[in-house]
Amino acid sequence: MGTMILKNINKIYPNGVQAVYDFNMEIDEGEFIVLVGPSGCGKSTTLRMIAGLEEITSGLFEIDQVMINNKAPKDRDIAMVFQNYALYSHMSVYHNMAFSLVLRKENSDKIHERVMWAADVLGLTPYLNRRPAHLSGGQRQRVALGRAIVRNPKIFLLDEPLSNLDAKLRGSMRKELKTLHNRLGKTMIYVTHDQIEALTLADRIVIMNEGYIQQIGTPYEVYHDPSNLFVANFIGTPPMNSFTTTLTTNGELIIGKNKVDIKAHKDYNKLVDKGYLGKEIIIGIRPEHINVEKTEDINQTMISTIDLYELYGADALIHFKIDEKNVIAKTKDVENKHPKDLITYSFDVDYIYFFDKETEMRIDG
Repeated sequence: MGTMILKNINKIYPNGVQAVYDFNMEIDEGEFIVLVGPSGCGKSTTLRMIAGLEEITSGLFEIDQVMINNKAPKDRDIAMVFQNYALYSHMSVYHNMAFSLVLRKENSDKIHERVMWAADVLGLTPYLNRRPAHLSGGQRQRVALGRAIVRNPKIFLLDEPLSNLDAKLRGSMRKELKTLHNRLGKTMIYVTHDQIEALTLADRIVIMNEGYIQQIGTPYEVYHDPSNLFVANFIGTPPMNSFTTTLTTNGELIIGKNKVDIKAHKDYNKLVDKGYLGKEIIIGIRPEHINVEKTEDINQTMISTIDLYELYGADALIHFKIDEKNVIAKTKDVENKHPKDLITYSFDVDYIYFFDKETEMRIDG
């Protein structure tokens, strides 16, 4: 199987530093879960507690309805893939992949069968007699994966396995990992600081910051329905634009020297009911929902100047300022815009997000 329950999991080190606070999650069999967040947020510590490499200070951890808290790593039926591959340099690919089964004194025929199966799945058959030093980074990472899958564990743990690869290899390995997950149907827990990996790989994403879970959801949910300002700013490339503004009693946002009417917004009545009229709030809007046009009319209302123009092929990023606040717009109109050009800007009002200024939580109901 491979179902998991983590209930009120905490990690406190002997020096009193708490790395993880009240981690709660239920994971279904075969799910691909990605833990993502900035360095030091507690994601790797959580993974190591699942693996048994770190002791759980308090809380309940179950696999398939069996309490696992005090079980040794070797008794958890979990395989882990590390960032640095952790291959044996003096062994061939074949013997690296077979090593864990040899230690378990499995039948030699079974070992050979499992290694050859894994090599076929991962495209490693031509390299079985090579040593790691004669492999590329992507091939070494596949060997590390192969060593894990020959054991046929219930759960795979992957700790930033692609971070040592170049950008092109990371892209191809993401595809291979997702294909492997679909083929094996096993539960996988994957740690990364790269939100692109999280969005492309996960069935569900766990976003962490300073030891706390900020949000759990599908890639679509965390991108389109962020629960707070941290999630909104962390998920998405380029990040969401956010700034503090005032919501007038007439239902208008004061942006720069201009006013934007939001009374038609789906969340406007919630803002009214919760008493935000006449108060400062934080608004957020993604770059793709800001419209930018060149102009020569200096009398336009919402007007600025391009600070930086970045071409990405089919798309371009336009950097400009609103009241000295840096803003990024993403556009498919990639021609005839340059730094110092005068532009007008407007927002797709339906795609503005509202956050409480004090708590930074989303105002959505």
